[in-house]
Amino acid sequence: MKIAIIGQSGQLARALIREAATQNINAKSYNRHQCDLSSAPNLIEDFISRLDVDAVILAAAYTAVDAAEDDYQTALAVNARAPKAVAKACAQRGFALVHISTDYVFKGRSRTPYLVTAPTDPVNAYGRTKRMGESAVLEAHDRAAILRTSWVFDGSGKNFMTTMLRLGAKRAALSVVDDQIGRPTYAGHLAQACLTIAAALCGKYGAQASGLYHVTNSGEAISWAKFAAAIFARAENDLAQTVKVTPITSADYPTPAERPGYSVLDLSRFESLHGTLPHWREGLELAYREWVDNKT
Repeated sequence: MKIAIIGQSGQLARALIREAATQNINAKSYNRHQCDLSSAPNLIEDFISRLDVDAVILAAAYTAVDAAEDDYQTALAVNARAPKAVAKACAQRGFALVHISTDYVFKGRSRTPYLVTAPTDPVNAYGRTKRMGESAVLEAHDRAAILRTSWVFDGSGKNFMTTMLRLGAKRAALSVVDDQIGRPTYAGHLAQACLTIAAALCGKYGAQASGLYHVTNSGEAISWAKFAAAIFARAENDLAQTVKVTPITSADYPTPAERPGYSVLDLSRFESLHGTLPHWREGLELAYREWVDNKT
């Protein structure tokens, strides 16, 4: 299986490159200069059409949730128009497509995990552009899979875990939002899921493997404050001080973009076909080791 990874510097793209090498999969990643998702759709289509692959994984996106409120046109280009262009080119060339989406397509008023069939109702610009990208991909290509995920982290990128560890090295106490509930996802485990779905689309399942999936680590749903506490518990012996996490409400920490209060995803479709991903605490352990290695 030959795979093109659109994205190179993001945490998922890096994890995909590593995981593909581990599985002896022929994969090549492409950066923003090679495939600019903010450029005209015809340029993106032309780039994808010239590839010689079995599948494309679209691992790049506009993910600056707060910035998208003011920079909506760029977010729209990258998250909606570009995926449509990629899907059209993949359909024309017969490439399978794996596209990454987000839990932020949901409003967050539920108290039970969102099914893949649940109505979407984003509360911010980022979520709206990602939802448009989902629709465009599914309309353009019948051998495309969309993987919604949440709270992605690793040990080297810019994410919640590395931010907490950076702040914890300087402060003995941190206030963290406790009324937004979700499930963390280690980038390495998400990469494995992406490659599994790509293989299904390229193999005997074909178009039967297409459509929507919810993919996160397994384990209990938690708040950002509880995730922070788990991070500091793991790092306790390596930090110069014990860090106290004080739970606060979203109202206590206003941001330009509203976040869903509950965005836990129901994983049953992916798990019934491909098994359960490890607990997010296993992902935390792997990411923490990465962080320690990057420090040394």
